[in-house]
Amino acid sequence: MIAMQYSFTLPADYDMEIIDRRIRDKGPAMDGFLHLGFKAFLSARRGEFGSRENLYSPFYLWDQPEGASNFICAPGFAALTDAFGRPRIRHWIVWHAHVSPDLAGAGFAYSEHLPIEPHVSLPDLRLQEVDLAKQEAGGKHLLARITAFDPHDWTMVRFGLSAEALPASGTDQIYRVGHLSCG
Repeated sequence: MIAMQYSFTLPADYDMEIIDRRIRDKGPAMDGFLHLGFKAFLSARRGEFGSRENLYSPFYLWDQPEGASNFICAPGFAALTDAFGRPRIRHWIVWHAHVSPDLAGAGFAYSEHLPIEPHVSLPDLRLQEVDLAKQEAGGKHLLARITAFDPHDWTMVRFGLSAEALPASGTDQIYRVGHLSCG
């Protein structure tokens, strides 16, 4: 299982309704995509929930790496890069993924990116992060909770989907979910 996200930073005066419309029009094309756990079509508006920028930042959970490869090589991704340029795609090896059957009720997402300190015990860190993810997944509004790491730059991500906006403490970014596709 892998997690993946790319982000486009848009100008401060960008009409974010264009992104909302793009999500509404193109989002359903990902429904049923092979090997997709879910794709959360995410956006953030400058000034909302503490966001400093306008963003379009989809987040993916893939059951198999082939799904990510097939998506990146597909015409839909080519159309995205034609419109916005080729993004740097972050990807992580998943340590834990909790996805609720009520995932369709997600309206908000949050992400937190953390460095993995040198010489930290990876087995201990993994156990700690999995325990934290399981505790948070028990929350009444959390519909998905992913914890994953990137051994290239030794970072990890904590990602969640919720029915309601969560407090911003500890998060790097809060997003609105415009559409949610499942495989």
